[in-house]
Amino acid sequence: MERRLDDVMLERSPVVANCAMNRERTLRSYGRELGVDVLAEIDGGWLDLCCGAGRALAEAAVQRPDARITGVDLAGHFLPAASAVRLVTASVAEWTPEAPYGLITCVHGLHYVGDKLAVLARAASWLSADGLLVANFDAASVRLADGSSSRGPAGSASGGSGGRRVAAALRKAGFHYDGRRRRISVRGRREVRLPFRYLGADDQAGPNYTGQPAVDSFYEPVQ
Repeated sequence: MERRLDDVMLERSPVVANCAMNRERTLRSYGRELGVDVLAEIDGGWLDLCCGAGRALAEAAVQRPDARITGVDLAGHFLPAASAVRLVTASVAEWTPEAPYGLITCVHGLHYVGDKLAVLARAASWLSADGLLVANFDAASVRLADGSSSRGPAGSASGGSGGRRVAAALRKAGFHYDGRRRRISVRGRREVRLPFRYLGADDQAGPNYTGQPAVDSFYEPVQ
């Protein structure tokens, strides 16, 4: 049976609080997971949401000691990093930066977030004028309460009708969604309003396309 937890309860869930997926990922892995060259985009600063241990940020700081680099992660289990790297223990659903960034990334972190759409909308507003936001995102993990399922056939990249509606709304707002790679991106700061109201999240949804347990998020379409 599906559950609908609020963010406080969700962040206490073992699926979220103890997730170990890619916590020590390297800088090289960002190219593979997100298709982005971090060092080529870093001039305006780099913000990594759900940054895990922060290993990749420390590697980037060695190569670009002049860059402004920030990592945010709920667990807060960070490796020692260069003084130029700011590491913040916080929920990405609540934390807000003090200045825009030229690059914002989130590698597999949205799989464990409740209000995924709000995080995407907020992050888009934190970009510089020509900044890039890119993240792993699975539209099939967004479920609509009006009866349109987001879960399509096994192995489906876009999900059912709910997933397609969400992906269409994101594209209309200026995002590019690659359903095959489960990757979302947007270039340039923007204010985003999506036609969905968040209802809660299910931490017992089971494995997603990565094979790891993940969180499904429930929304109600609004006019």
